[in-house]
Amino acid sequence: MTTATATSDVTEEGATGSRINKRIALLIAILALMLAFAEIGGKNAEQDALARNIEASNLWAFFQAKTIRGTTLRTAAEAMEVELAGAIEPAARERLGKRIEGWKATVARYESEPETQEGRKELIARAKAAEARRDISSARDDKYDIVSGLLQIAIVISSAAIITGITLLAWTGAGLGLFGLALMVVAELAPTALF
Repeated sequence: MTTATATSDVTEEGATGSRINKRIALLIAILALMLAFAEIGGKNAEQDALARNIEASNLWAFFQAKTIRGTTLRTAAEAMEVELAGAIEPAARERLGKRIEGWKATVARYESEPETQEGRKELIARAKAAEARRDISSARDDKYDIVSGLLQIAIVISSAAIITGITLLAWTGAGLGLFGLALMVVAELAPTALF
């Protein structure tokens, strides 16, 4: 073997290694891009879950306030009915009767108010819907957290492939990246699926 042949073989090996390293570097860049998208998706899902949780809490607080007001008015109407039974004067009886009917109408409005969606029945439905949206956003956030972890590991493993020259590490990084990509799709399209 001549020196020229040996040099040619070394140059070919170096060129092949350089091409492989470039491909692995491209893989790392793609994984980093996917990681950025996963982080953005996770942050958006986290913020949405927080907003939906606040919305649900506010709706339940409003529901409780309506319940307290309704109970107070119902109790006042019942007490006034006792007072009405003892009233002799017709004007007082009429005034008390109108007040009782007004309070009963308000209590009924507190129970259901479809026009404004602020009756107790409507508030329950709205609060449960906000909780369901919160749970979906929370599940999406959980999946994005897993995706971020997978992609970070994939980047580290792929980086190790450049240093060690072990191509299997790059394939492992690519596999983790594909799994992360699939999980990102699940996070967006079916966040409550799987786990």
